[in-house]
Amino acid sequence: MLIRTPADLGAVIRDRRRQLGLDQATLAKRIGVSRQWVVGIERGRARAELGLVLRALDALGIRFDAASGGETGKMRVPEAAIVDIDSIVTSARRDGKR
Repeated sequence: MLIRTPADLGAVIRDRRRQLGLDQATLAKRIGVSRQWVVGIERGRARAELGLVLRALDALGIRFDAASGGETGKMRVPEAAIVDIDSIVTSARRDGKR
């Protein structure tokens, strides 16, 4: 996923947190911030401290890969966090026909 706005980054953080089964308070404790900070970053708060954002990404196992040259910086979500929506829809259709 290409991250272009603070809201995009917040969505990635929120989705990964949920995939890991963490609530906001638990993630906040791992990062060393308040639950309100997590709420803010997940809502796309634009003025979050960079060091804390990087700590949040690390706590969630999200790798930030900035390439030089012609490529743009990309945030990579671990393969375990990637969802194949096509297979989910196909499976749901098959289950509905039974």
